[in-house]
Amino acid sequence: MKTRHQFYLPDDLSEALDELASRPGASKSAVLTEALRAWLDRKAGHELDQRFGPRLDRQQRTAQRIEATLNIVAEVLDLFVQHQLTIVAHQPPFDEETGQLGIKRYRMFLDQVGRRLAAAQGQPRLLTLTEDKQAP
Repeated sequence: MKTRHQFYLPDDLSEALDELASRPGASKSAVLTEALRAWLDRKAGHELDQRFGPRLDRQQRTAQRIEATLNIVAEVLDLFVQHQLTIVAHQPPFDEETGQLGIKRYRMFLDQVGRRLAAAQGQPRLLTLTEDKQAP
């Protein structure tokens, strides 16, 4: 079953339709039916979702991996801080010289982190126990 429709097209679209319908085996009804069906199918899936959906999905997966890595780093840091606080719980308070040595070692540590980040161009990397050993 088919239903007859009458409508008006702008001159430029009418010319384009005539050109498409002039090809062998084509008709205006077939061209318009195919165009309308394609347009309705595309709108059902929303055009923006089809264009940007895969990119947004990739970005979401990347964000999830970053979040998982950050959670691991937070757990490692938590465990390290707990370990350090347990070790120093029964030590006497630091004197001035020990405090200055701690600040010096901390600055050396930050310098080493800065060098590694610069060498990796800001990309984090896993380190092995044998890499870049420097005595404080």
